Amino acid sequence: MMNPTEHTLPANSTLESREGEFGCTVMDLRKLMELRSSDAIDHINIHYGGVTSLCSRLKTNPVEGLSGNPADLEKRKQVFGQNLIPPKKPKTFLELVWEALQDVTLIILEIAAIISLVLSFYRPPGGENEQCGVAVSSPEDEGEAEAGWIEGAAILFSVIIVVLVTAFNDWSKEKQFRGLQNRIEKEQKFSVIRNGHIIQLPVAEIVVGDIAQIKYGDLLPADGILIQGNDLKIDESSLTGESDHVKKSLERDPMLLSGTHVMEGSGRMVVTAVGINSQTGIIFTLLGASEGEEEEKKKKAKTQDGVALEIQPLNSQEGIDSEEKEKKAAKLPKKEKSVLQGKLTRLAVQIGKAGLIMSAITVLILILYFVIDNFAIQRRPWLAECTPIYVQYFVKFFIIGVTVLVVAVPEGLPLAVTISLAYSVKKMMKDNNLVRHLDACETMGNATAICSDKTGTLTMNRMSVVQAYIGDTHYQQIPSPDDLVPKVLDLIVNGISINSAYTSKILPPEKEGGLPRQVGNKTECALLGFVSDLKQDYHAVRSEVPEEKLYKVYTFNSVRKSMSTVIEKPGGGYRMYSKGASEIILRKCNRILDKKGEAMPFKNKDRDEMVRTVIEPMACEGLRTLCIAYRDFNDGEPPWDNESEILTELTCIAVVGIEDPVRPEVPDAIAKCKRAGITVRMVTGDNINTARAIATKCGIVTPGDDFLCLEGKEFNRLIRNEKGEVEQEKLDEIWPKLRVLARSSPTDKHTLVKGIIDSTVGDQRQVVAVTGDGTNDGPALKKADVGFAMGIAGTDVAKEASDIILTDDNFTSIVKAVMWGRNVYDSISKFLQFQLTVNVVAVIVAFTGACITQDSPLKAVQMLWVNLIMDTFASLALATEPPTDSLLKRRPYGRNKPLISRTMMKNILGHAVYQLTVIFFLVFAGEKFFDIDSGRRAPLHSPPSQHYTIIFNTFVLMQLFNEINSRKIHGERNVFSGIFHNLIFCSVVLGTFIGQIIIVEFGGKPFSCTKLTLSQWFWCLFIGLGELLWGQVISTIPTQSLKFLKEAGHGTTKEEITKDAEGLDEIDHAEMELRRGQILWFRGLNRIQTQIDVINTFQTGASFKGVLRRQTMGQHLDVKHVPSSSYVTVAPVKSAPTTSVAAAVSSPTLGNQSGQSVP
Repeated sequence: MMNPTEHTLPANSTLESREGEFGCTVMDLRKLMELRSSDAIDHINIHYGGVTSLCSRLKTNPVEGLSGNPADLEKRKQVFGQNLIPPKKPKTFLELVWEALQDVTLIILEIAAIISLVLSFYRPPGGENEQCGVAVSSPEDEGEAEAGWIEGAAILFSVIIVVLVTAFNDWSKEKQFRGLQNRIEKEQKFSVIRNGHIIQLPVAEIVVGDIAQIKYGDLLPADGILIQGNDLKIDESSLTGESDHVKKSLERDPMLLSGTHVMEGSGRMVVTAVGINSQTGIIFTLLGASEGEEEEKKKKAKTQDGVALEIQPLNSQEGIDSEEKEKKAAKLPKKEKSVLQGKLTRLAVQIGKAGLIMSAITVLILILYFVIDNFAIQRRPWLAECTPIYVQYFVKFFIIGVTVLVVAVPEGLPLAVTISLAYSVKKMMKDNNLVRHLDACETMGNATAICSDKTGTLTMNRMSVVQAYIGDTHYQQIPSPDDLVPKVLDLIVNGISINSAYTSKILPPEKEGGLPRQVGNKTECALLGFVSDLKQDYHAVRSEVPEEKLYKVYTFNSVRKSMSTVIEKPGGGYRMYSKGASEIILRKCNRILDKKGEAMPFKNKDRDEMVRTVIEPMACEGLRTLCIAYRDFNDGEPPWDNESEILTELTCIAVVGIEDPVRPEVPDAIAKCKRAGITVRMVTGDNINTARAIATKCGIVTPGDDFLCLEGKEFNRLIRNEKGEVEQEKLDEIWPKLRVLARSSPTDKHTLVKGIIDSTVGDQRQVVAVTGDGTNDGPALKKADVGFAMGIAGTDVAKEASDIILTDDNFTSIVKAVMWGRNVYDSISKFLQFQLTVNVVAVIVAFTGACITQDSPLKAVQMLWVNLIMDTFASLALATEPPTDSLLKRRPYGRNKPLISRTMMKNILGHAVYQLTVIFFLVFAGEKFFDIDSGRRAPLHSPPSQHYTIIFNTFVLMQLFNEINSRKIHGERNVFSGIFHNLIFCSVVLGTFIGQIIIVEFGGKPFSCTKLTLSQWFWCLFIGLGELLWGQVISTIPTQSLKFLKEAGHGTTKEEITKDAEGLDEIDHAEMELRRGQILWFRGLNRIQTQIDVINTFQTGASFKGVLRRQTMGQHLDVKHVPSSSYVTVAPVKSAPTTSVAAAVSSPTLGNQSGQSVP
């Protein structure tokens, strides 16, 4: 990629003149954005005369924004660039072909085929020598001898087909991921003011000069300068590595950088740099500049293939105290990344080893037999002119050996996993699950617990005020404005309209007769709806007190659980409006308004009485209670920064009950979860009574159950020791019964999730899914095995930390994800059952055949057809079975469940017995049964026999019918149920059958086949159909009675995890399996070396050229000795919470493997 400066330097005079139209150039703005705090303020004031004049130079209005004129927007894109960072070039089809050719088995086959080809053209002078042994059976077969090259050519041709199929699969997979990536990017929108209206704009459409609205939870899409801010705090750890939140204000530090997270507050900024000119863009371009050297390094260290590229912009993990981070390295057991891929890798390695041993023994026996037979028993001398003929025999034996290996190794397995996952991901899109990390899809099938939010996930997130307590009166319906004293009505309207984010508003319904649309924070929308129900207009109040006139804003956050806004009173002094959770605000009230609107004293006993008679009855009906209050400051300016002093002595105006109805489909979905053996827990910030009422409506808690509903405070008291540390033993006593955690903080959520995952009570370890929407849910989402972020209500930070985004924020979509996850698991087990039956039979046939008859009954090309082509299609057929509701009627498999259950082992061995019996009968007695010539002990280059063609045909047809048997893995009898719902399966079976007919009838010499008669075909079909009947016999035998059967493909045991995990952040068997497609999932910063330099630069505020200079030096000096293993530790998809990139790279050699911060 080009040097970043080259992108931005004016290319010609027209661009220069264009830049001249604006009062500053790209480079000016870039220099400005490299400054921080007071330096930046001085620079803005000296060079531009303040932020307002900078706006006028950029031809934008700080209040109205840009006009939105297309010509103007286009011009801005040309001068200042687009808000896009060009993606990395995808691999070409040829590169993928080359990678597919690297497969060891294929290389061995290619070499064998080439040797065979070369030797077949070589006619040695002593070829006809009697003493060399029989090379060709009779003179009329001379023509066949000439055709000896066909086998070698056919093997090469098969290899080419296999390579093309693999490359095409990889290519389509990569294309799919790119499409998905684009979709994720398109979904990210941002609030921008154009022409005085706030609009949601795709991030890529933002241009320099735009005025962007920023609020809590946003991920900033471009660099900018603050114009107006309320209590704004930013987490800049993804750029600077500093985990402390940075306060932003016009006086102290107005510089806002792309890729950083808004942790608190709100405001407006003018966009000054986009795309490759923004601070994040500069890093990306830097990383691109070192691409060339990187490629070299990648070849040396293969481990990086799916690993080193996975560093995401790391979010600061508040809610994890520093000592917990120190312990992180010592905490065991660790969690595996992908349960399924771990099991598969172990299984594939075991099978591969077995195949290698079998093939080596086969070759050895064949060579020994040939040598002993020829030179010891028949006492032939070794003649020089016979050497080529002997070599041809040895090559033939070698090819048979390779054939055994090819059959033993299940090449179709990675393909089956890929197809199954890719298919599921595509279909899950339709079920409102946007999968960001592939393995999440399959982990979800193992989920044993779901910790869900309440608002928006279990409820409709369409809030409305239904009850109110105003002036000593509890109104069960919304009161008429005439019932209220004008003074109180005025306070309610002002208290709500001014003290809520101006981005929250109510718009007219989209369809006539529909409900008004709620935009922004739904709780605030409910209050604004309450103002409208009181026949008042909140717009009038807001236009009278615009956002600029707000004197001070204490924005809502999870610690305060309230929001307050201060305005100046016309006659001097200040008034502060507050709203928040009723029990929190009421504790701070010392007066309350009565019927006449007069402030009366409000003592502790009055408060307890009010909680008992008003708040608890509301909460028991499942209402959220909010209190609205105010306070006047008449004598001078109070110390605004001392919050505890300001937020006291309030006067209560009203308490309202907000209803958020349960989604109608949720109770049914939760009942399904219970049937499926999944425990649903509700974790909410709401009052315990409200939470319990909603949990009962949903069916999470049923009356009379022995379950716990706890508040955050009580939960912490029960699980922490005197020092305030969480104790796993104490937590283990609570979590199995806990169903509702109310008034919980994000830290409580993280503690609960971590505790359940690390727990070792019960027969199997728990796999936990978590839903979250707020910025502070980040740590819990990252810690969970599967994190679900809300697509509609979720903040960018939550989405960044999640594995799956729920595009409709609905709990039922999680249940669908469980169904798909289990389906992936079952699809792979189905394919394994089919593939291993083929493998067991083919290996034994090739091995015994070779040892007894010196030739494998199944030839190399035939084996390639069976093993590579047929299995590729079988993996497609079995991996695309659609899920059924029956998947939710059994308990989850859990982490330690083996891939191959005893029932499956019974099926594999049972069908192998049938197939081997049939094949050995045909090999040794087939010629008598069919009254044809025997194909055994045929000399080199002899023509294909009907005998061996029948064996090949029967073998393939038995596999074909066994493919239908493999559709069921839990011992079900009806293997045809739902077969017509899967068109892919039907077409694959039919297509394979037609392919087989073509091969047998027209394949000839390359496939070692000859034409069969109709009656022979019927016999082959009849024996194949016998598979279905035999399947019924097998399912009649109870698995329990077969005690000798072992399971295979276990997960990693806890002890092994403990052994393996020393010093690693996460164990990951799947690293080998992670293919290049997955790299595309990670939009993070691609390489670590430059990170070290860039971070230093940001911390020192050094100039950009210095970065480049140091970076190129760094490539020659300190980066050389980075151990490749250390890439792995910084890169897990679901990394253990790390404070920042800086923490991960703080030691220059990356020697610190644990991801801890190094002092």
